[in-house]
Amino acid sequence: MIKVTPELLKNGEAFENVPESQLKWLIDNSRDLLLEAGEFLFLPGKPVNDTYIIIEGRIRLYLLQHNEMLDIYTFEAGSVTGNLPFSRGWTNTTHGQAGGDTQLLVLGSDKYYNMICTHYELTQAFVNVMTTRVRDYTSLQQQNEKMMSLGKLSAGLAHELNNPVSAVVRGATSLKEHIQKVRSAFQEIVSLGISREKIDLINGMLDNIVNNEDFQTLTLMERSEREDDLRDWLEDFDIENADDIAENFVEFNLTIDNAEVIKADMPEKELSAVFNWFSNSLVTEKIVKDISEGSKRIAGIVGAIKNFTHMDQGREKSFSDIHQGLKSTLSMLNYKIQKAHIKIIEHYDTTLPNVKAMVGELNQVWTNLIDNAIDAMAGNTDSILEITTSREEDLVCVTVHDNGSGIPEEVLTRIFDPFFTTKEIGKGTGLGLDVVQRIVKQHKGKVRVKSDPGNTSFLVCFPING
Repeated sequence: MIKVTPELLKNGEAFENVPESQLKWLIDNSRDLLLEAGEFLFLPGKPVNDTYIIIEGRIRLYLLQHNEMLDIYTFEAGSVTGNLPFSRGWTNTTHGQAGGDTQLLVLGSDKYYNMICTHYELTQAFVNVMTTRVRDYTSLQQQNEKMMSLGKLSAGLAHELNNPVSAVVRGATSLKEHIQKVRSAFQEIVSLGISREKIDLINGMLDNIVNNEDFQTLTLMERSEREDDLRDWLEDFDIENADDIAENFVEFNLTIDNAEVIKADMPEKELSAVFNWFSNSLVTEKIVKDISEGSKRIAGIVGAIKNFTHMDQGREKSFSDIHQGLKSTLSMLNYKIQKAHIKIIEHYDTTLPNVKAMVGELNQVWTNLIDNAIDAMAGNTDSILEITTSREEDLVCVTVHDNGSGIPEEVLTRIFDPFFTTKEIGKGTGLGLDVVQRIVKQHKGKVRVKSDPGNTSFLVCFPING
């Protein structure tokens, strides 16, 4: 065992400015503790009553998350851990395990009063350790929460992006193949010598069809009957590819009446070429439209990501529309919402002015509250998520309400504690609501919760002008 001296303690950053006489008092009023490798100093839920100074070895702090160990911090020789004067952290939330044979100097909390009254520099050193601990913990917590937010969103974003990206890729491949057919059909049209007036009439009809957004929705039976009628009509005039043409015509809500307009004043020997060219043109327009819609969807998702993360802003507060952040968050969680068959009801007060806030931080608040609400409604047959914005004097308020299982009354007062969670093992870290409260406090606001089975509301209020 190493002999603990004031000189040894001064080698550590925590006590380098503490007078030797006070360090001698610390040694005289402390006891030695030896831990073997793998032995635990801390366990979750157990009280922490004493201050520990690591003389030799190290203490590894970790959480169990998804049945795996998540390292938080490692205290090396010279570090101070455990309870500290003026600290409120009397109950441990992590595992603290010796990473090797470890020697510690232990100061009992029953010595704090005497130390505070008679040893100013030593007390100040412990307070400095505590403030550094709070700063480091907050930074780590922010980083962990951002990583968790990314984890919550990544699977849904991958799914949301996969559909439009696949549509664009399929469309581009189909368009490349289809252009060959259009060229052949066009060459055949040119060789027929159709009048300019007739070509203008057909092109005008084609433009009207493509630009028509008011399509009639057909049942499967109606669609099948219309395809059969058109196929029979086309086959009566020996038009090639009657099946494909009939299907394409019905896709664009065309009927035999439209086919008669195309046929009018057209020699029968030219009908097959004209109808095939017309059908190919429709298919080309549909492919281009699908590619366009897929691209717009991708751009919309990227825009929502940008708004959600507020990538073009720093960490300074700026005036912005709170509804944009809520809508972006819903877009980010859209896949999870759809998968759970949740009905979204939005009651937005459109008269609200822009609020001065760190928008990216607030979006973490909305993500945690909405994500928790989604999880709480798991197994519901009629899940409803309501988001309401309102104004109370100089405050803007956002309410997230769900009809899920609710929060048990006996734990309601603990839900904002770090690492406390009501979710199943592996499904929650207990950091979400702690971060919610921290961010709202940064905005000089408050979070209130009311919960009964089938009726849970989180109300977030903060000043409009920051």
